[in-house]
Amino acid sequence: MQTLVLDEPGRLSLVDTAEPGTPGDGQALIRIRRIGICGTDIHAFRGEQPYFSYPRILGHELGAEVVKVGGGVTNVTPGDRCAVEPYMTCGDCPPCRAGKTNCCQTLKCLGVQTDGGMRELIVVPADKLHPSDKLDFETLALVETLGIGKHAVDRAAPAKGDRVAVIGLGPIGLTVATFAQVTGAEVVGIDVSDKRAESARDLLGIQTLVLDSDKPIHEQWSDVQGELPLVVFDATGNRTSMQQAFRLPVSGGRLVFVGIVLGEVAFDDPEFHRKELTLMSSRNSTGRDFREIIDLIEAGRVDVSKWVTHRSDLAAWPQAFESWLAPGSGLIKGVVVI
Repeated sequence: MQTLVLDEPGRLSLVDTAEPGTPGDGQALIRIRRIGICGTDIHAFRGEQPYFSYPRILGHELGAEVVKVGGGVTNVTPGDRCAVEPYMTCGDCPPCRAGKTNCCQTLKCLGVQTDGGMRELIVVPADKLHPSDKLDFETLALVETLGIGKHAVDRAAPAKGDRVAVIGLGPIGLTVATFAQVTGAEVVGIDVSDKRAESARDLLGIQTLVLDSDKPIHEQWSDVQGELPLVVFDATGNRTSMQQAFRLPVSGGRLVFVGIVLGEVAFDDPEFHRKELTLMSSRNSTGRDFREIIDLIEAGRVDVSKWVTHRSDLAAWPQAFESWLAPGSGLIKGVVVI
């Protein structure tokens, strides 16, 4: 079967590999139909992804079809269309027992810490499959990235009418803004790029603030928006932005780091204490998030029909990927079709 391998930073190879065997008890053999491309894949390609080693089969945003199931599997049957929860967890460590499977102490994400879905067939635990008889494969492939935003919003728990700022309007920032909207919060997106701000306005209808890089974020917010926001999400993965973000929440507010940066992030402790801020991180998502997202899309409360701007088949993707990353490509979300 065709398999795409990231051999080392900057080098992808299309190779032929053996098909997986028969699924065992509790497992399912799935045929990958769509693969979403995200920042993790880009960072891995550039050699900038933490918790990563080479060579690696990428692919963790997956829309798949069930081919065969092993013994004891009741949640899916052959032919089902599914979103794949790519987080392989132990189920027994303290976080898993507490229901925080996204923080499993031995978590391995497909396509990151273990080989992923950039191949035709793969065997996975059946309980990681979330079926839908209404959504197509492309939409199902977006559920994982949507889960990052939903989990972050659930962590911060904004309420209807709360002022929320989302810094960084790439795909992850868009998912955060999407689920903040679901809560009824008043959402403003922030970015240095006019193009990304325009995309956020077009896709979500939110207000946006385009930054002048020479002026602190909180000052630019105050100049335009007035009162500071109660909840701030930073989805940039940029150290300067993350450090400035401490100044943006109103006193008593909450700051959530969704993006991750290699190394340390510093902040002014007296100011942090003066405001009595709550600082949170957000990691991955859970099976519950997957199921709730599918329900929200099926009910028409979340619309991602215009998010995919670039498509490629598996064989052509290494060449297409370079053009996707080019400035001005207009990339919002790319999908590989198998």
